[in-house]
Amino acid sequence: MSDKGGGIAAVIGSSVAIFWVGAFIFGYPGVMGSYWQQTFHVGRGAVGNSLFFVLASVGIFMFLVGRLQEKLGIRRMMVAGAVLCGLDMLVLPYASNIFMIYLWAFLMGTASSFIYIPALTTVQRWFPARRGLVSGIVNFTFGFSAALMSPLFSYLLNSAGYFAMNIALGIAALVVGIFAAQFTDLPQEVAASGGAQAKPAATVAMPRSLTVSQSVRTRSFWSLWLVWALQGAAGIAMVTLSTQFGLSSGLSLASAVVILTAFNFTNGLGRLLMGWLSDTVGRNHAMSVTFFAAGCSYLILPHAGGLAAMAVLAAIIGLAFGTLFAVSAPLAIDCFGQQHFGAIYGLVFTAYGFVAGPLGPSLSGYFLDATGGNFVAVFGYLGAFCIVSGVMILLVQPQRAATE
Repeated sequence: MSDKGGGIAAVIGSSVAIFWVGAFIFGYPGVMGSYWQQTFHVGRGAVGNSLFFVLASVGIFMFLVGRLQEKLGIRRMMVAGAVLCGLDMLVLPYASNIFMIYLWAFLMGTASSFIYIPALTTVQRWFPARRGLVSGIVNFTFGFSAALMSPLFSYLLNSAGYFAMNIALGIAALVVGIFAAQFTDLPQEVAASGGAQAKPAATVAMPRSLTVSQSVRTRSFWSLWLVWALQGAAGIAMVTLSTQFGLSSGLSLASAVVILTAFNFTNGLGRLLMGWLSDTVGRNHAMSVTFFAAGCSYLILPHAGGLAAMAVLAAIIGLAFGTLFAVSAPLAIDCFGQQHFGAIYGLVFTAYGFVAGPLGPSLSGYFLDATGGNFVAVFGYLGAFCIVSGVMILLVQPQRAATE
């Protein structure tokens, strides 16, 4: 396989492999939230906790996957993630209480960890000069999949029923994920198996690689960690809050899902666009501008009149969330180098896993239950998180490039 062909195959394979976990994490809880509330007789806070378990799993496993992939290889990790993702959907038809939904959420977060870090690692190794673009492509699929699938989830729930829908989705995720993972090897792994190796990263100016211990002693690491805690909370909270806000405003479920779809549309498309732009306009400034815009949108959203305005504001919030995902990975390499990227980036993700979940979906859900649906206060504190993140990301300072 040629340099170009191997790299393109890795990008496509990684993107396809991440599709289903993205759809299930960013789209499924939002569409199924009201169904779970009625079925298990729980409040919005309990449903919001499903995303807490997704993120807690991510916090645990992202770092471990970053370490393990150096020993076991990219393909094996992604196959394991695909198998877990597909089989995990079989938990849902037999769920008899909300705690089984939490089990599903935890396992889905684990599956995403086994796919996400290896996917970002391999595409950035294949294209070291276009790290923002290829990271954006993978992240685009991760986020945009929910925009495509959320309306379909709603349709399948009404037409096929909950049991049949989950069985079909599980089989599709299993088969597609395993197949896609076969094309995701690193350049040197392709060369070892008899194919052509991509041009080595030494031909591209790269920052010096820091170890994990060196990275955690820098201001850049902890600034980026805090951004993931706050902006991550503000972004992931919209997965459940979007449809809840629409329903509380008097919209039907179908119309409320439009708000979620608008959020996920830019959450996905913004990853591609902002990942590409960050290669030229600068990663810190691209992130800061979108974070400030999301903060303003959150403050305006509870006063928006009409579905169109709600969708536009949700889309701006989705753009910032997508930017966080797409641009953080190449920014981390700019700051800490690529040799230990998986472990370092996985450690950054502990902020998203252990802090963003409680501050975003869980806290906002319980606050709404306690206040009878006060979205002004909830959107206010989430907007403040975005604004603080817009300042903190400017403190993340990349190294001066030097060929490794």
